[in-house]
Amino acid sequence: MRARALLISALAVSTTLAACGPVSPRRAAEQCEERARAAQGVQGRVGVGIGSRGVSSDLELSVTSDALRGRDPYVVYDQCVRAKTGQGPIRPLAL
Repeated sequence: MRARALLISALAVSTTLAACGPVSPRRAAEQCEERARAAQGVQGRVGVGIGSRGVSSDLELSVTSDALRGRDPYVVYDQCVRAKTGQGPIRPLAL
């Protein structure tokens, strides 16, 4: 019984560590490009539709701490990739 509990604990820890480990340079670039875009300022989405119940609308706004602090999106991208992979970006940021 004790061995089973230890095995389950070990699996949980290894799964957690794997999730926190380095990601591929390609995946890091994708994730960090998104973060850099968000650092440019307020992001938003507007939706308008017409249906059997009449007109409907939707508005969504978001702002990140990087945008509030006025951080340069290129610096955000570079630091994000380095934190995720341990190396520099594999491609330049294209906003």
